[in-house]
Amino acid sequence: MAYGSMTMEERLKEHIKEYSLENLLDLSLVKACFEDISKVLGIELLLTQRHGETAVEVGNFAGFEPDVVNDPGRKLRVFNRTIGHLYVKMDHASDQELAERIVEHMMLQYEALACDHYRYRETAIYADELEEAMEQEAYRIKRGEHEDALTGLLNKTYMKGRLLEMQETAPAAVICANINDWKFVYDHFGNEESDRLIKTVAGLIRKEAKEEYLIGRVDGDVFEIVIPTPEDGEAEAFCDRIQQACTNYDDPYLAPSLAIGLVYRTNVEESFDKCYSDAEYEMCYNKLDVKHADGYKERLEHGLK
Repeated sequence: MAYGSMTMEERLKEHIKEYSLENLLDLSLVKACFEDISKVLGIELLLTQRHGETAVEVGNFAGFEPDVVNDPGRKLRVFNRTIGHLYVKMDHASDQELAERIVEHMMLQYEALACDHYRYRETAIYADELEEAMEQEAYRIKRGEHEDALTGLLNKTYMKGRLLEMQETAPAAVICANINDWKFVYDHFGNEESDRLIKTVAGLIRKEAKEEYLIGRVDGDVFEIVIPTPEDGEAEAFCDRIQQACTNYDDPYLAPSLAIGLVYRTNVEESFDKCYSDAEYEMCYNKLDVKHADGYKERLEHGLK
């Protein structure tokens, strides 16, 4: 979980669910300890994971099925969470009272070791996350005025400012690109995958663009691209390439697809806003063509299988 979302103590109580015995104890040393205790005291020991899977076995437990709910044995707990269960057979113990005390002390020691190891690991991870968060914050302060946080493209505000500086630039190709069925991904795969779709498409657009192209994310799943003084056919070829790059993208869940509208700003009297509005209109027509193309629905839904 990201830095800042919970306190350290809350984190320790929550994250222990993600740990198993081998994450917190050296099970080879545990087994060696069990073997020595078994030889000295004549007892047999079985240590299981929290759900009953065998972790360390010394002795004969053939046919024994741990029932960690109704017969949990001795619980090994870290931050009030059970991470393991110890079952002990004392039928042949040389001194049952002594064996009980030794097993009790041993479990307390393992709990202390596991707790210390767990706290150390989580604190180290927390420190790394804090350092990363601070670096990201510094980067955001440095670049955040210009960049969209999710994609690294120009943000809407900075894009508008750049276009004001380009009022004397003509001709220029103005492109509106919208991700098809972004909401389908959000509804079926959630926020993380829908964000990944936006970042994936942004990366494909950037990869096919030249350095002088202005590329901005101007809405959730909408991009504006301006090509200053394009050569004949350059803008059309660029649009074809990014649509083909989306089609060629292979992923278990995502099926990137773009609807694109392209218009030209032919003189300095035309506003970029008006050109973008016209490009958006053209994009809507292209969206209908793309979404009704053969195989589109099957490709979109392949991740559901």
